[in-house]
Amino acid sequence: MPRRSNAPLPYPRLVGMVDGSSAHFALATAPAAALQPLDSLRCHAHPTLEEALRACLSRLDGPRPTVAALGLATAVTGDRVRMTNHGWAFSTRELRRALGLDELLVINDFSALALALPLLPADAARPVGGGVGVPGAAVALIGPGPGLGVSGLLPSLDGRQPVPLGGEGGHASLCAQDADEAAVLALLQRRFGHVSAERALSAPGLLNLALAVAQLRGEPCRVDAPEAVLQAGLAGTDAVCEQALQLFASLLGSTAGNLALTLGARGGVYLSGPIVARLGRWLDRSLFRERFEGKGRLRAYLHAIPTWALTPDPMPGLLGAARALSLLSPGSPLTTAGAARRGPRGLRRSGAAALPSGQPDA
Repeated sequence: MPRRSNAPLPYPRLVGMVDGSSAHFALATAPAAALQPLDSLRCHAHPTLEEALRACLSRLDGPRPTVAALGLATAVTGDRVRMTNHGWAFSTRELRRALGLDELLVINDFSALALALPLLPADAARPVGGGVGVPGAAVALIGPGPGLGVSGLLPSLDGRQPVPLGGEGGHASLCAQDADEAAVLALLQRRFGHVSAERALSAPGLLNLALAVAQLRGEPCRVDAPEAVLQAGLAGTDAVCEQALQLFASLLGSTAGNLALTLGARGGVYLSGPIVARLGRWLDRSLFRERFEGKGRLRAYLHAIPTWALTPDPMPGLLGAARALSLLSPGSPLTTAGAARRGPRGLRRSGAAALPSGQPDA
């Protein structure tokens, strides 16, 4: 039976992050205790999320959790959840029942990561360019990986817990800022129809850019994988890959600047994901920051906003998933503000106080 809605969420709690290619799990054993890494696995090795979770839980020696929170790289809009860049699809209610959980919270993976940002140590991110964040102001988060994650953390009106955003900004339309970008985007539009930011700013997007650049240059594309684009572009051994990488940095800067303007992210913009980590200091020498600030009359506004690159580590996202569960506990600022029955925006909760069922966008 699901727990009573006014009872505390018990420990241990299972938390997970799934990005479409890999899944990471950890245990929260007490309110102030550090998370205990539990398992990491490749998504393609398991036909369903339920089987992946069963494989993870089978490794437990101690008490089995009855409460779990999962951060998933997809939109979370109702009971039915479908991964955007992977074949997993499930009902939150059915998954909770199948695993014998009293509570299951499903949250967008970047919403989880956003929740963790205020808790990260100083060495978890390095500056990319200048700027000084305004304490307490909104922050933005963007990360190219298997897809393009986008989120942010907004200050609440009552000055208590900040509010994470659960959106799908990676699928917003991508805009060109010069003739070269326009020519590349025209080829992508011919190929895909709608050119979302994710079509260029992701691991598959790197290869999409290289193929488009090669076609415009009238040259063969000598690479067939995103990692090959990164290697050749960073090493300077392939002109097509070099140009594709420069385009990637420029488009990422422009898109991050748009996000900062949209959210009023004067607290700063965080860049995350394995591609940002691979680019390393090269990103500092690219056009990323110039394009981030290059918004005409708002250049000075953006010049003051810092941008940071997060170190590649699944633990912050897991920490955010654990924090989301804590914020749903009785007496937390979110639940006392009336979210006990519905949960924060962008979360899908199954248990004694589940959200109405709905069908997410395809």
